[in-house]
Amino acid sequence: MSRFTEDEIKQKVQAGYLLESPEEMTEGYRKALIVQLLVQADTELMSAPAYWMAAQDAPSTNTMVSAVAIIQDELAHANIAYRILEDMGLDKEQLVYGREPHEFKHPYGFDQPLESWAELVTANGFFDRAGITLLGDVFRNTSYGPLKRALIKVDLEETFHLRHGEVWMKRLAGAGGTARAKLQRAVDWMFPMTIEWFGLPDTMKRHSGQLDYRLKGMTNDELRQTWMSATVPLCETLGLKVPAHFDEQRGEYVLDYPFPCEYDAEAKHWDFTGGEIPWEQVFARWKKRGPMNEQYVESVRRSHGPLNRLMGQAA
Repeated sequence: MSRFTEDEIKQKVQAGYLLESPEEMTEGYRKALIVQLLVQADTELMSAPAYWMAAQDAPSTNTMVSAVAIIQDELAHANIAYRILEDMGLDKEQLVYGREPHEFKHPYGFDQPLESWAELVTANGFFDRAGITLLGDVFRNTSYGPLKRALIKVDLEETFHLRHGEVWMKRLAGAGGTARAKLQRAVDWMFPMTIEWFGLPDTMKRHSGQLDYRLKGMTNDELRQTWMSATVPLCETLGLKVPAHFDEQRGEYVLDYPFPCEYDAEAKHWDFTGGEIPWEQVFARWKKRGPMNEQYVESVRRSHGPLNRLMGQAA
């Protein structure tokens, strides 16, 4: 049991104190950290089958090798977060293999089918930048020492994934024709998907535990602005259309479509003409999960039996 009260631990971490073990945590701190780590771990894990699906469209053996290297990194990053959760008393094997597909906490973006090389590299350029934005903030601000140290490796490798995406987005944009059209189509549905990734606007945010316990330092809208400040200029440089622009008067990026709005998962199409929808509808879509949720989880589960047999042979 922690020697701190909830108010005391909040005051200490805000003053710069780093916790080094679960024994120091209050119940509130532990719950907030578990939620954060589950989202982190599940996102890394579910990116692997999503990227593998798209990697089947790799244009060469070398590009396939690059995609597989990224997938390997993502699985290692997932293991890091699950391992920290294991230190906090959770069962890593149960988390990976024992939960139902709808119980995973990854963003809705990784419930979508990535069906082409253009979608894979756009995911590297958009989704992995979202990961860097979120985890970079955690690394700079987290009050949990073991996580801060673990994120050094994660940040370096996620930067490689982002650069891979940016380089290939430039190549496809420069190629013109069908390649450029596929890239623009990927941007069309993945840009709003990543905007939604950062969650509720600050005016509607109901829980501030991660900020109170200094598990992160930036609000949802601040993170969204940070992501757009890199992504919008990138797309503009490549001549790709995105539904956002920088407002000089407001000094921030502004969306050119109603947020949030309805999404047709089958068509991969956002309805910008239907107006803004209540966040309750977004939550219902997230809870229902996307079209690839069960297939992606099952692709991870299939490794469980062979892995156990392999471990048994090694023993």
